[in-house]
Order: sequence, then structure tokens, then C-alpha cells
Amino acid sequence: MSEAMIISAKVVMAGTFKFYLRAHGYHWNVEGPDFLQYHELFEKIYTEVFGSLDTIAEEIRGMGVHVPASFGRFNELSGLTEEREQPKALDMVQRLLLENDRILMDIQTAYKEAEAAGNFGFSNLMAERQSAHHKHAWMLRATLTQ
Repeated sequence: MSEAMIISAKVVMAGTFKFYLRAHGYHWNVEGPDFLQYHELFEKIYTEVFGSLDTIAEEIRGMGVHVPASFGRFNELSGLTEEREQPKALDMVQRLLLENDRILMDIQTAYKEAEAAGNFGFSNLMAERQSAHHKHAWMLRATLTQ
């Protein structure tokens, strides 16, 4: 296994977990006149993303290394920022979209590294994750369209 592929896989794991947590937190804390629409959108996203975490982790273990599993390590590996205050509903959607775009870049990097290393199982998983995050982006962008 190439070191670049292992690092990129860990970055995807960290970013995916933080993205999941952000979407779930937004689901819990959204308020406003369109509460139900946002609440359900965030639930749809966090449920899908959470469902991918174990598969990503198992692929990393299959590379013969340990999976990052702490908030400190996730913060080190991912470029996603911490939030201290809850934004308004539309700002939640906008922020989640920006973070989704960041995750997509990390997934693309991991895909390229896996292909270069000949780890086609992991590159296939990254292709699937890319498709899922493209769908998330579409739903988030459509929500922002006025």
C-alpha cells in the first residue's frame, strides 16, 4: 500500500465523520418556518453518510493500518472547521454544501491514489462515495435556489 493512499483514506474518513456530525447537529438544532423541510433534508444526508463510515473504516483496516477514531485526530486530518454557534437554517444548508464540496475534493484525491496504487476495491468505494456526495450537493443546491 502506498503511504499517500493510506493518508488520503484517513483524510476521507475524518472528513466524512465530521460531515456526518455536522449534518446530524443541524438536524437536531434547525429552527424556523421551514423547520420540517430542513430537518428531513439533514436527516436524509446524515443517515446516508453515517451508513458509509463503517465501510470506509473497514477498507482502511484492510490496508493494514488503524483507523483514526478521535476528535483530535479527525481535526488534524480534515480541513473542516469547528462551529461554536448554530447558524440560521439557510446558512446551515450553505455551510453543509461548502463542506460537501471539500469532502468531494478529498474523495477525488483518495480515488486517484487508490487507482495509482492498484487498490481498485478502495477506488470503487471512493467512486460510490463521490456519487453519493454529488447527490447531497444537488439536494443542498436545490434547497438554496430561490
